[in-house]
Amino acid sequence: MPALTVRPFHRDDRDQLTELVNAHVAAVVPGVSVSVNTVVGALARQPDEFITDPWVAERVTLVAEQRSFVVAAAHLLRYRGDDEVGPDYRNMGVVDWFVCHPPASFWPDADEAADLLMGACLAQLARWGVRAREADGALPAPGVYGLPRVWPHVRAAYERAGFRHTGHTEVVLIAAVADLATPEPPVPGLVAHRSLGECGTRLTARLNGRDLGFVEVDTALGRPERQARNGALADVGNFHLEPDHGVEGLAAWLLGQAAAWLRLAGADRLLAYEAADDPAALAELTALGFTELVRCDRGWTHRPTG
Repeated sequence: MPALTVRPFHRDDRDQLTELVNAHVAAVVPGVSVSVNTVVGALARQPDEFITDPWVAERVTLVAEQRSFVVAAAHLLRYRGDDEVGPDYRNMGVVDWFVCHPPASFWPDADEAADLLMGACLAQLARWGVRAREADGALPAPGVYGLPRVWPHVRAAYERAGFRHTGHTEVVLIAAVADLATPEPPVPGLVAHRSLGECGTRLTARLNGRDLGFVEVDTALGRPERQARNGALADVGNFHLEPDHGVEGLAAWLLGQAAAWLRLAGADRLLAYEAADDPAALAELTALGFTELVRCDRGWTHRPTG
């Protein structure tokens, strides 16, 4: 087999890199893919991370190549060390994402390629002289962050290199909008007030002038310049009920109001997110019609072995 080489990303790699990124995205959220422009643009800037992105001092993208084919790629960040940067991020180096082909009969060198690239990543972090080394798997697609458990080959590469999961785990859930019922108001006089919320369109349950809770849904995940294909995906930005609302069935009714709005918007699937260590919240979302899609392990810290 021809030798593996690791080098900086070139613009001519953009199509192969996007195919590799989309293969990983599709294993997390069904039917989702991102455009070449989205992938290339995210290498230079992450506009959605409007707090942390301005803290980044350097960005480097590396690829592992064999037979003129990109078999693995990684994107690294170095955060500044000045007082404008949040304390946890100061002088920190991050493997922001890492993608590689899994071992297969037609690609027996997959693990070797991943390890060679990871070695180059650690060497870059060492040259930067960063205070701490962290890792993630946040690709520029909805629902893809942390290290999704459907990427065992990436997890193995992280662990072989000395990264350990030191953070928490989140569950990504999905529901078909068509399957979400729109029940009648459980009590007379209950109405849904629509407004602009912090994370999308807010629907507030209001009874006799009192707000009992709200749900926010974001339908902007499918902007055509960002996604090449995703159907019409939306997500739950916020879902809050007042502890003393006193209305049985309020959660189902409020989610039903959101579903009616999403159907008008043409959205066919809805994502939700919850901490893995909150079984009650997970059970409630399941009862409302969501199913677990993937678990994402967030917070990976480099702790060299030996």
